[in-house]
Amino acid sequence: MWFEQLMFFVAGILALGGALGVVMLRNPFYSVLALVTHLVALALLFLLLRAQFIAAAQVVVYAGAVMVLYVFVVAYIGGSDEPLRPEGGLISSFGPLAAAALGVELCIAILGTGLDAVDSRGPDVGAGFGSPAQIGALLLQKFLIPFEAASYLLLVAAVGSVVLARRRRGLEDPPDARAGSGGRELGDAA
Repeated sequence: MWFEQLMFFVAGILALGGALGVVMLRNPFYSVLALVTHLVALALLFLLLRAQFIAAAQVVVYAGAVMVLYVFVVAYIGGSDEPLRPEGGLISSFGPLAAAALGVELCIAILGTGLDAVDSRGPDVGAGFGSPAQIGALLLQKFLIPFEAASYLLLVAAVGSVVLARRRRGLEDPPDARAGSGGRELGDAA
């Protein structure tokens, strides 16, 4: 029992540290590594909840495949000396205030609703709860549209990042070069 409690706090600290690292690190590659740490810590939390299939899917899908995509995008875009946002201004002074207000609101919500469940045993679930067959049935029957929407969202994000990287590096052809080469190709073919 004490080992599970210790692992919960270790995984919780790693998850919070990884999430903070994602938003606070300036190097995009280190930010992706912090996200991997966060996702592995979440998988450990799923293991503590006895959801082995979700934990394995978390590691394989998110910490594996999606992170490889992110690393490729970061390598393709590369480092830039341009700042991501201008220094000063309204957003940089309002952002920490909004984050503090959201943190206070979350603390009030957690303390107000979560204390009732501290001494409870939790819900009684059937033997097949969380099995791959049950999860597959839910994903392909009840939650098919959100499941597919998430895959399309990932596809659009990947294509959008490649388009933005091309524009950022100046790899687009000038409009006159495209028009000129198109006309010559047609003339050569005739």
